[in-house]
Order: sequence, then structure tokens, then C-alpha cells
Amino acid sequence: MADFLNRDPRNPQFWDERFEKNFTPWDKGNVPVDLQAFMQTAAGPMNVLIPGCGNGYEAAFLAQAGWPVVAIDFSPAAVRSAQAAIGEWGKHVIEADFFAYTPAQPLDLIYERAFFCALPPAMRADIVKRWATLLSSGALLAGFFFFDDAEDASLKGPPFTIHSAVFTELMSPYFALLEERAVSDSIPVFAGREWWQVWKRL
Repeated sequence: MADFLNRDPRNPQFWDERFEKNFTPWDKGNVPVDLQAFMQTAAGPMNVLIPGCGNGYEAAFLAQAGWPVVAIDFSPAAVRSAQAAIGEWGKHVIEADFFAYTPAQPLDLIYERAFFCALPPAMRADIVKRWATLLSSGALLAGFFFFDDAEDASLKGPPFTIHSAVFTELMSPYFALLEERAVSDSIPVFAGREWWQVWKRL
């Protein structure tokens, strides 16, 4: 860690350095089982946005299943890494800032995977409000959330944990929780503190 020059995860260069040096301990390397189950039980293809997509495995998985998907990352190195990692499906990955990106078509789903916990706690309210802005009533936010209810560890990161009650308080003006369960196939950095949740836009 000592040789990283940028220590601010709000800056694309923070992530560029880590992808360029192949330091990606948050990278699962495949598609989580909870997302696979979600896709298999869905009524049909959904128009999906994946913010902070990293290496884009989920984008490739959904695109292969015929789902319209755009995966975005504000780190040029992350985008290059994803495009290399998923080959022909890399066309679904673009460089964009989540807070400025406007989808070409209305979204049915935003998929969350280590994006919320990658950014500092001061940005949490803005992320939730942006989710709410991008999703119309009835659309879904589904994915993985990194909670720590034993102590306030939120200032240590990334990944930054959040107390589940604090997260619910942030979400409740805009979303209703439809589903949650503990994650069975977490990687070590998230193990024991990761939950799959599905939220519906009010």
C-alpha cells in the first residue's frame, strides 16, 4: 500500500493506480450466486445500469442472457481492465461518472456491487439520492451491501462499512426493502458482513 500516491477514493486516479498495479482485493473474479438467482427468477430481461463496475463480470453475464446492460466506471484503467477481462462483452462498459451519467433508456434495475462501500461516508446521501433520481417508481436497486452492526468502522476503508440501521434510514424516503439475506459466497474482504438486498423505488 505504501507505494500508492493517491489516497482519495473520490478521485479516478486512486482506482487507476490500483488497477494498473493489479491490486484489486475486492474483485471476486466471477458472478455472485445471488445475482445469478435473481436473474433466473426475474420475469424477463431488465434494463440495467452497473455503477463502478470494476472488471465487469456481471455485465458480461447479464448481456449474455440478453439483458440490456451498461456498466460504468470513472476510472479509465478500470474500464480498460473490464474490457480486457470480458472480451466481446466489453462493449457494454463505458467510462462515465455515476453522478453525471444519464441512461439512454429508462432503467429497470441498478445493480450494486462494492460501489457504495468504495466511496467515503460523506458521499452516502448523494449516492442514495442519485439512485432515486435514476430510477422511476417501481424500478429496482439490487445487489450487495457491506454492513457492520458491531461497531462504527465506517471511517476505515475502502471498503467503508455502514450500520444497517443507518443505511435503512438513508434509503427509506425513496425505497422499500423487498428482500434480504446473508451472502454465502463472499470474498474475504467482505466475509460475514455482506448482505444481498433488493429495494423497490417508491
